[in-house]
Amino acid sequence: MSTSTSANGWRHAVQESVSGLPRAFWWLWTSTLVNRLGAFVATFMALYLTIERGYSASFAGLVAALYGLGGAVSSIGAGVLTDRLGRRPTMLVAQASTAVLVAVLAFVQHPVAIAGVALLVGMAASGSRPAVQAMMADIVAPKDRVRAFSLNYWAINIGFAFSSIGAGFIAEYSYRAGFLIEAVMTMACAILVFVKLPESRPDRAPDVAGKAAEPSVNLGTVLRDGRFMGLVGLSILIGLIFQQGSVALPVAMGADGFSSGDFGLAIGVNGVLIVLLQIPVSRFIQHRGPGKLLVVSALLAGYGFGLTAFAGSLWLYALTVAVWTLAEVVNAPVQMGLVVRLSPTHGRGRYQGVYSLSWSVGSLAAPLIGGRVIDAYGAAWLWGGCAVVGTVTAVGYWLLMRGLPEEEGEEEREAGPEAVSGPPEREVPADRAS
Repeated sequence: MSTSTSANGWRHAVQESVSGLPRAFWWLWTSTLVNRLGAFVATFMALYLTIERGYSASFAGLVAALYGLGGAVSSIGAGVLTDRLGRRPTMLVAQASTAVLVAVLAFVQHPVAIAGVALLVGMAASGSRPAVQAMMADIVAPKDRVRAFSLNYWAINIGFAFSSIGAGFIAEYSYRAGFLIEAVMTMACAILVFVKLPESRPDRAPDVAGKAAEPSVNLGTVLRDGRFMGLVGLSILIGLIFQQGSVALPVAMGADGFSSGDFGLAIGVNGVLIVLLQIPVSRFIQHRGPGKLLVVSALLAGYGFGLTAFAGSLWLYALTVAVWTLAEVVNAPVQMGLVVRLSPTHGRGRYQGVYSLSWSVGSLAAPLIGGRVIDAYGAAWLWGGCAVVGTVTAVGYWLLMRGLPEEEGEEEREAGPEAVSGPPEREVPADRAS
């Protein structure tokens, strides 16, 4: 095959992956990219506190935990606001608040103040997630949602890769400058949302009596949705596995005599593969059922980390990272598409909030579990445990998908100033409506 033919084939694949999505999606995608390009706090908070401020590693861990706790707390509230106030107002409040609080964090010095502001930053930074995901579900046609979530996940990782590199150089000059740059970028994201994105929350269709035809949705409705809460539980398990890449992997590699630079090279495989594979993988999974894809992703995640027990060289560590990265590339968009499919149209914010909470719980629990297992039994037991959890999660996905009806076609509707696709997946059963 000639080089020109290969290039033409690659261009055709890219065009098919990005074509046909509404303009509003691309503004939302751009806001995600801008937001992630400015990421600094979450990546360099521990180094800032220990190196710049001279605090202990324990205090840095406490602040990181408070940051994560803030995200867990805000997930539910942001989901409710997404349904009540709308997607756009929730994003604007969350992003503007994040910008202000990150700027404040650059100047506070008292440890109690740092801890308190970090908690608030965590709350604000996570506050826009349910709104972003709900808006994406509103404006993208059902047949294109997995592809859209793949592209959005791609933007997150492109932004993270470049921000991590840039933030490393900025930190050598000034940590405070890094915080202020994040504040400016986050405010730019809020301005972009304000200028370019219309509200997408669907209006309730009135019945003949003038009342809403769809039953209302509250948090009780979400918590009583057995299939969805099963997905949330499986999301926590898969999150516990993936988080070990940043929690336990550096500890295990350090114990084996590898340097922080070696870990950087190994974990860098994750970012590079996501950037390279997300588009072709999204084309592959776009029209395939979620059940088998989720089962395979769970097995790849579990056994990818399980193989780490046998890694004795840098290239073997990199190989294990490649295996579970493929699982991540498949799992993230497919699971997000399933969340939307299981969510009633007028409860998308609350459903997305509870789903976001599952990842926050995984992020909080992973360091505690991983560290405890390594200290008590050794890293090999942790990697074996990941394989077991991956197997359990795969079985859980298989059971969850049994009896799930095929997704029905949905008609276009008007949302905001643009015609966008995003009609309801299903109604809330009367016995689960409040």
